[in-house]
Amino acid sequence: MKVINNPLKKKWSKILERPTQTVDDIETTVIKIFNDVSRNGDKAIAKYTQKFDGCNLASTAVTTAEIEKASALISNKLKEAIQQAKSNITAFHSAQKTEKVAVETVSGVKCWQEKRPIQKVGLYIPGGTAPLFSTILMLVVPAQIAGCKEIVLCTPPNSEGKVANEILYTAHLCGVTKIIKVGGIQAIAGLTFGTETIPQVYKIFGPGNQFVTVAKQISTKFGVAIDMPAGPSELLIVADNSANPAYVASDLLSQAEHGADSQVILVSDSKPFVNEVNIEIEKQLLELPRKNIADAALKNSKALIIDSAEDAINLINNYGPEHLIICTRNNAYFVDYIENAGSVFIGNYTPESAGDYASGTNHTLPTNGFSKAYSGVNLDSFTKAITFQEISKKGIVNIGTTIELMAEAEGLHAHKNAVTLRLNDLKK
Repeated sequence: MKVINNPLKKKWSKILERPTQTVDDIETTVIKIFNDVSRNGDKAIAKYTQKFDGCNLASTAVTTAEIEKASALISNKLKEAIQQAKSNITAFHSAQKTEKVAVETVSGVKCWQEKRPIQKVGLYIPGGTAPLFSTILMLVVPAQIAGCKEIVLCTPPNSEGKVANEILYTAHLCGVTKIIKVGGIQAIAGLTFGTETIPQVYKIFGPGNQFVTVAKQISTKFGVAIDMPAGPSELLIVADNSANPAYVASDLLSQAEHGADSQVILVSDSKPFVNEVNIEIEKQLLELPRKNIADAALKNSKALIIDSAEDAINLINNYGPEHLIICTRNNAYFVDYIENAGSVFIGNYTPESAGDYASGTNHTLPTNGFSKAYSGVNLDSFTKAITFQEISKKGIVNIGTTIELMAEAEGLHAHKNAVTLRLNDLKK
């Protein structure tokens, strides 16, 4: 990792620039595919599946036989691991349930709020070099707890037209209602418009490459909601020499191996410590099967020497990392003052991969600085908050004049009249 010593604040944004293309670079391709899928449905889906995934499919829908075959090929140990992770994720997301909120704002005016599930949700699960079956747990478990009626999962097939056994087993375990073998931009387009085989949904969830991320953003132009912009993975670690260099190196590499466009950042007040971490990175990198991918990501990554804790926290909040690991003598300071991060991991024994798999928190998180405004996926992501109100005769008398005066001041006389008629009847 390139080491930068106490960079000037005015250079932070440039130094921390993500290695991603702009939306403009990708948008033309996305819109072309969206238009094609909108007009031609499954015919267009098949064309792009052949082009990008290299396979022709008689049907994109996964059958019961395929699921049963896949489940039989999963080892019992892995099944137990998936089930334990599911249990922890269920426990954490179930605890996020909220009761109905009700209040009588003034005598006779009752207002309340209730959460209702989004009826139809679409989940995108990346395949490619790393089939992310763990993401199924992160998305389907809260969708089920929320009570979503239709849960459609899209994931790309390999060149033989197959989906990873782990994806099929986990999807079935969690209760996905329909599994479709389609990936990339065409999957997001299918979920947006609906085709003969892909149901149209109300909200799309899940991570993906830059093309999938832009496709999700474009889908919002057609009335479909999305969880958040979630593109290439990223991690920032703030650590001093109380941290274990080998642990820090392993965490940096765990995110670097996601993809060549991933970014990892180390912030420390100790140059000798940073040097130790770099030595560990080189050592551990040699043992990784995905060495080339991690190595490419490290070229986009940096180690920053920041002497002041205050400057360090300001830099972190300016960057807004997807994942943040805090491993210092003064963890409480950073925990108290962090404002922008998707998910935070504290201490020597809290690797980021715990959140990716089994601790219980959700790993579908905002990237590219969007943690400044977006939360990670949680139970509320799969619900809408609907407000209700009921006003009695006494209640309309209590607030009627207020409504009339405000409506008249805004020049909305029909609004005023809707109240005036009621008040006049009550006077009679």
